[in-house]
Amino acid sequence: LDRARGERAAAVSATANAAGRMQALATGMLADLRAMEERHADEDVLADLLHLDHRTAQAGRLADSVAVLTGARSGRRWARPIGMESILRGAMGRIAGYQRVRVHSASDAAVAGHAAEGVMHALAELLDNAANFSPPTAEVHVYVEAVPAGAIVSVEDSGLVMGDVQLRRAQQAVAGETAGLGGLTGTRLGLAVVGRLSAKYGLKVSFRPSARGGTGVLMLIPQDILSGPGASGGPAAPPVAAPAERPR
Repeated sequence: LDRARGERAAAVSATANAAGRMQALATGMLADLRAMEERHADEDVLADLLHLDHRTAQAGRLADSVAVLTGARSGRRWARPIGMESILRGAMGRIAGYQRVRVHSASDAAVAGHAAEGVMHALAELLDNAANFSPPTAEVHVYVEAVPAGAIVSVEDSGLVMGDVQLRRAQQAVAGETAGLGGLTGTRLGLAVVGRLSAKYGLKVSFRPSARGGTGVLMLIPQDILSGPGASGGPAAPPVAAPAERPR
């Protein structure tokens, strides 16, 4: 039994190390692609580069997810708070179905630099889940509301309605109550990542039926990792933006 535990710990450590290398590789590739985007004015070339940029951002998110689940250091950190709109756009830029996401946000709040990457990653997983379980042409709507406890981000889709068992499992996953990594596949993998990030940053995630016919998810970002307007001049290096939103 001790030997099995040791081998498991070694495997997790090796996986965490590999995830760190993948993160560094993805970050370097994104930097190279953005330098190329600045150099090329041809629309066809630029479109291809933006496509590669988006695919690389998705690969980077996967590496970040592995890092989160194995306890390795995940993602980047900024010295200044990141505005809520940049957080949402950054999350969109890490999912395949970003073109179907509609953001409705007038919030001028910002997330503290040390927590911005984690919040962005958690939102990306929730957006990806909503897009994957909606019809291919259906839109996913995102709203932000300021409340005394912080800010609530709601994600509404018109996809499948969760049954009681599915809802209970999803709630356990985002609450960090999933035991171990065994059996985590597909959607459960993403929700387990949300659970780990929620525990780290004090996020509160809950599910409910959506008025659009599918499932709605609410994420409360606590006040202690939020900053008001004017607290920051913006990040030194902006988060990954959805390709459709990137300046040309």
